[in-house]
Amino acid sequence: MSAAPDSWFHEKESAWLYRRVAAAEHDSARVRLFTKLAEAAEAQAGLWQAAAPESRRVFVPRLRARVVALLVAGFGARRLRPVLAAMKLRGLSVYGPPVPASGHPMPTSVAEVTRRHQRAAGGNLRAAVFGINDGLVSNASLVMGVAGAGSSGEYVMLTGAAGLLAGALSMAAGEYVSVRSQRDLYEYQIGLERRELAEYPEEEIEELALIYEARGVPLGRAREMSRTLLADPAHALDTMAREELGLNPDDLGSPFGAAAFSFGAFAVGAAIPLAPLLAGVPAARAIVAVAALTLLALCGVGLALSLFTGRGAWRGALRMVAIGGGAGLLSFLVGRLLGVALS
Repeated sequence: MSAAPDSWFHEKESAWLYRRVAAAEHDSARVRLFTKLAEAAEAQAGLWQAAAPESRRVFVPRLRARVVALLVAGFGARRLRPVLAAMKLRGLSVYGPPVPASGHPMPTSVAEVTRRHQRAAGGNLRAAVFGINDGLVSNASLVMGVAGAGSSGEYVMLTGAAGLLAGALSMAAGEYVSVRSQRDLYEYQIGLERRELAEYPEEEIEELALIYEARGVPLGRAREMSRTLLADPAHALDTMAREELGLNPDDLGSPFGAAAFSFGAFAVGAAIPLAPLLAGVPAARAIVAVAALTLLALCGVGLALSLFTGRGAWRGALRMVAIGGGAGLLSFLVGRLLGVALS
């Protein structure tokens, strides 16, 4: 099968979804944007149809597209942004922050666009803290549960080590699949944008202008800015990826890096409850030492998370101690009950 029928269907389905998004919108600028995008997709479908006249067929949207349209009608496009992005729709950056009434300027250079899309410096640190917390709570609960069942110290340590390895590998595998899938989608979208910029530069300028208009910039001024931003071919794709797709081409993420980072963070947290056992603490006191060290680590995690939440530090620490400690205590009690029942 040639590429034309598949491309024709993609454009027809995109046009169909754009109209469903427009119908669910109440803002006139956004209605105009998605209507224009639907018309552009219809026009592109016409070109594909002309390229393969022998493959004429009737368009019927897939079940997936129908479900997405129902969700958009019920919940609005803003809440469905990730789903709509996966359906390869454009213009979703209009659901980003509006232009403040005080007159915060829209970007007029690629440097300004880049700064506006930069991630917070603490993003990786925040992810590391959460990864450590996941490993800490899950492995401490596992160790406490096995210890509660009356197992020997060696068996508890072996179980904890297996929990560390299994949990870290699971986290790494999940993160790899997630980032790899997201990167594949983003690379495909950026590839489409590159081709359309080369073939339809004027249409792309108009699309960018409509996005800016939907975000509060007068249409005339939006068109001037769009033409200026896309005048340099070296920066045009970067601008369109950021403003139309909401992507940073320089920061798509490494699947291997994300997997390694997730593995390491989880393993660090999961190793904390094992420290007393590895240090040779006598079996009679090992579980008390595990519980004490875990609660201390949970307090530290709560203090660290307060840096990102803005909440009171000790309040966050006590909450983490209560949640993680409660999970460990419940696991210990369940293990004790099972140990008695099976003995």
